[in-house]
Amino acid sequence: MTRNSNLIIFTGGGTAGHVFPAFPVVERLRTSGRDVAWIGSPNGMEKDLVEKAGIRYYSVPSGKLRRYFSLKNFTDLFLILAGFIKSVFLLGRLRPGVLVSKGGFVTVPPVAAAGLLGVPRLTHESDVDPGLATRLNLRLGARPLLAYEDTRKYLSPAHAARADVVGNPVRDELLTGDRREGRRIAGLDPADPRPLVLVLGGSLGALEVNQYITESLDEILELAAVVHQTGPGNPAVDDRPGYRSRSFFSEELPHLMAAADLAVARSGAGAIWEFAATGTPAVFIPLRGATRGDQLLNAEMAQQAGYSVTLKENATPGEFRDVLFGILEDRKTLNEMAAAAKAFPARGAADTMTKIIKESL
Repeated sequence: MTRNSNLIIFTGGGTAGHVFPAFPVVERLRTSGRDVAWIGSPNGMEKDLVEKAGIRYYSVPSGKLRRYFSLKNFTDLFLILAGFIKSVFLLGRLRPGVLVSKGGFVTVPPVAAAGLLGVPRLTHESDVDPGLATRLNLRLGARPLLAYEDTRKYLSPAHAARADVVGNPVRDELLTGDRREGRRIAGLDPADPRPLVLVLGGSLGALEVNQYITESLDEILELAAVVHQTGPGNPAVDDRPGYRSRSFFSEELPHLMAAADLAVARSGAGAIWEFAATGTPAVFIPLRGATRGDQLLNAEMAQQAGYSVTLKENATPGEFRDVLFGILEDRKTLNEMAAAAKAFPARGAADTMTKIIKESL
């Protein structure tokens, strides 16, 4: 198949963390005159995010392989097969120069189809511990791009030898926020001396994070102001002096991150690198339980770097407040954490990844 070396197709979805890191790379590719398209699921959250970014979007059926027994594992096999067949026809028509996977099960059929058609494949893993989709894509011949050097030890020797460590790209707009505008969005008077705590439960929200905040809010507001992303579908929380909540922050986020003195969040890969890039100290509350443990590893990496603290499992609201207040009341510690965040190698990943994609065409 003759390939169109001017066209790069990305694939990924399921969470914003499988989408947002690709955007700065897409922007650089477009600036250099390349055409970019995206393959995702028909109804995933990635569709709205990608189309809003002005990227041409194609959907394929998407299933999921679960790490536990479920009848859906059998029915989803048919969705995966349908996704593969549609991907073969789609890629055969578009003839891309390279296919780039950003994670999520929707990527497996397009990567398999690209292999059948002889299209070069790259797969970027944002977490320390590679997910199942990434592992499957590596078996399908995709070249690994890693956020962390430590990820090599989770790969086979052959895959580790082919891997490049590029970091995790961070959206350029997050680096353009204005602190005063962020405090205004948070509803704070310019004379209000309180530090600002930014709470992000991820693009889908996090009930555990929300509960820690709402159960401790009266005490927290005595010391700090709070702006809180509750997540779509989660119960709304009424605004009050020093506290504002929304289901999701979009255009406001760069300003809020610039204004935040401390963040509270899940430790998804996107959060790890975005807070580092903006120099924002963090308290991470990893997703535990029905997970492969990737968020625990991410949080451990950030804590070792010195810019975050990881809340222990099953901490009480009182223990959460103690951690939060221990940082907020110690300006020296807060400043040291901010400096450690800025020293984390969070910038430049988009340039490195763009360079490798172009070399693969």
